Amino acid sequence: MDLVAVRDGGTVRQALDLAVRTAQHVESLGFTRYWLAEHHNMPGIASSATAVLIGHVAGATRRIRVGSGGIMLPNHAPLTVAEAFGTLAELYPGRIDLGLGRAPGTDPMTMRALRRDRVEREEDFPQDVAELQRLFAPAQPGQRLTATPGAGTSVPIWLLGSSLFSARLAAELGLPYAFASHFAPRYLLQALELYRSLFRPSAVLSRPYAAIGVPVVAAPSDDEAEYLASSTFQRVLGIVTGKRGLLPRPVPNYMESLTPQERAAIADFLGVAVIGGPQTLSEGFAQLARLTQANEFILVSDVYEPELRLRSLELAAAAMRALPSEEIVLSSEAQ
Repeated sequence: MDLVAVRDGGTVRQALDLAVRTAQHVESLGFTRYWLAEHHNMPGIASSATAVLIGHVAGATRRIRVGSGGIMLPNHAPLTVAEAFGTLAELYPGRIDLGLGRAPGTDPMTMRALRRDRVEREEDFPQDVAELQRLFAPAQPGQRLTATPGAGTSVPIWLLGSSLFSARLAAELGLPYAFASHFAPRYLLQALELYRSLFRPSAVLSRPYAAIGVPVVAAPSDDEAEYLASSTFQRVLGIVTGKRGLLPRPVPNYMESLTPQERAAIADFLGVAVIGGPQTLSEGFAQLARLTQANEFILVSDVYEPELRLRSLELAAAAMRALPSEEIVLSSEAQ
C-alpha cells in the first residue's frame, strides 16, 4: 500500500515513477501484493486517483497482486467502485485486491467536494460493502442493476480499520481483515482478538485471515536506520500536529531535538515499527509475529532517498524470510 509520497525537492511525476520502480522491485523480492492508499487534498501524497494508479502499476508488473489499502468507501458510490475495479480485474485477472476503508481519508471540506451533499452514516458502510459484494457476484436473471465490467469478477474484498468497527464487520461477513497498525497500533491486539473470536466462515474464507501494517526502516546498521527513520519521525510529527507536508530529508539526531511530549507522540504512532540493521529486523519481526500471529505483514518504508528505500525493503524481505513461521507472507505499503 503506497501513498506515493512526494519528496521535499521532488515532483509528483517523480513520485509516480518511483511507485512503479518500487512495485517492480518488491515483485522481484517475492512480495505477495502491492497496495495503494486513497488520500485527498494533501500536498505530500500523490495517490488520490487510486484506481488509476493501480492499473498503472499492474500494467508495469507481471505477477504481484495490486490493490487498494484502501478505497475510502464514504467518498464513492458502490457502483462506481465496482465498475472501476471490475475493469481492473478484467484487464489483470487474478491480480486485483479491493481493500475498503470506512474513513474519508481527508478533511470534511474535501469529502463534501468528493460526494457533494451526501451525509455518511455509520450504518452506510456495511450496506455499501454488501452492495459491492452483490455487484461483483455473477449477474442473476432479472437483476436490474449490473456493474459492467464488474459482475462475475468476484474481486477479493478486504476490510481495513484502525478501530474495532471493521474488525467486527469483517468477522461477521467472513472477509479478510487488515489493521492499520502502521499509524494506529493502540487497538491492534484487541481488534485481532475480536476478529478471530467472532469470525464466521464464508464462501470467501473458511478461517480468519489478518494482515497488519508494520512501519519499517532497514539499513546495514542500527545507527544508519535510525538516521534514515528521521524522515518518518518528521512526517509523523507533522501528522499529529496538523502540519502535513512533503516527505522530508533525514536529519541527524532528530529525536534528541524534540520535547518529551513530541517524542512520546511519535512513539505512540509508531508503536509496532521495526527500525534497525539485519539482526534488529529479525528480532523485531519475530517478536511481532509471535505477538499477533498475523498472516501477512504490510510493510511501510518511509525512506527519503529512492535507492535507500529499495534497499530498506530488500533488507526487510531478507529478515522476513528468516522467520520460522511459514504463514506470514510479504506485502508492501512502501512510501
